[in-house]
Amino acid sequence: MAMLTQTEAPPRGETSAIAQRPPRERPLAIEAKGLVKRFGGTLAVDGVDIAVPEGAIYGILGPNGAGKTTTLRMLLGIIDPDEGVRRVFGHDRPHDIARLIGYLPEERGLYPTMKCDEAIAFMGALRGLSLEEGRRRGRELLETHGLGYAVDRQIRQLSKGMAQTVQLLGTLVHRPRLVVLDEPFSGLDAINQGKLEAMIRDLAAERTTVIFSTHVIHHAERLCDDVAIIAGGRVPYAGSVDAARDSIPAQVRLETRNRDGRWRAGLPEDARHDIKANGAHFWYFPVPDSGIEMLLRQLIKGEAGVLSLSIERAGLHDAFVEIAGAAAARALEQDNAAGEDA
Repeated sequence: MAMLTQTEAPPRGETSAIAQRPPRERPLAIEAKGLVKRFGGTLAVDGVDIAVPEGAIYGILGPNGAGKTTTLRMLLGIIDPDEGVRRVFGHDRPHDIARLIGYLPEERGLYPTMKCDEAIAFMGALRGLSLEEGRRRGRELLETHGLGYAVDRQIRQLSKGMAQTVQLLGTLVHRPRLVVLDEPFSGLDAINQGKLEAMIRDLAAERTTVIFSTHVIHHAERLCDDVAIIAGGRVPYAGSVDAARDSIPAQVRLETRNRDGRWRAGLPEDARHDIKANGAHFWYFPVPDSGIEMLLRQLIKGEAGVLSLSIERAGLHDAFVEIAGAAAARALEQDNAAGEDA
């Protein structure tokens, strides 16, 4: 029987000197309070609060139509909120510091007859970079990211993934301090998704702030320091990924040879049950208040035929369901499935 143990916290009074130091507050790259946006009679965003520290990787997680794109556009000053305030690096007017920002919209668009380095240079020029410097940097970026061989190709000659990479490089060519990506993983295959994740981590390592929207939970869970969960235009949770996961109890994952017996009395009534193709039975439920030891005694005494037992920390998906509700979680899964089929 396999057992997974959890690391215990140090006894009180034995915390290290480092742990006793108060955390150093990082200045905020983005701060938004009470953002509201209506389109006609539709309330698209309803009182959103977001705070993104400098150098963080921050995710806005929610299904399509939840208000993610509208929120990003308000943060960047592309549209103004009907109510609330937003500041980017302390500025109330994000347009005044546009050169510090790189933005990749969800709607991709490059001139199809432009060559790759020209497209990157053109996007850099929109942020104040000279065309000559933009073309030079563009060629360097293409080489660095494995597209040096395509530098003289026209955009229309590229695959979808390559074209998206070129547009992303154009978003970065002016070396912004803040990078905002709207659904950046949409339409990318697994290989290019991995490359994009690596690129985001590299940006954060250079102290560039990255904020991205997504409906794919595992991208947010792997990459983000903090997330805002958005559903129906509201943000029921904004904070660290760890705190979101810790908001629900750890789960027991139990595998048994047998399905029934007196040992079943030790399992919670709402334990979820799955049967695998090999005939093994899996049970999922929160760690009992009485502890795992009493449960183990009941399982062994009742001859459950324990094959494995582990205590697993809740994932971000579990936290999303708990925080945003089952309907929002189903919408998220449907969006993810639609993206995989596209």
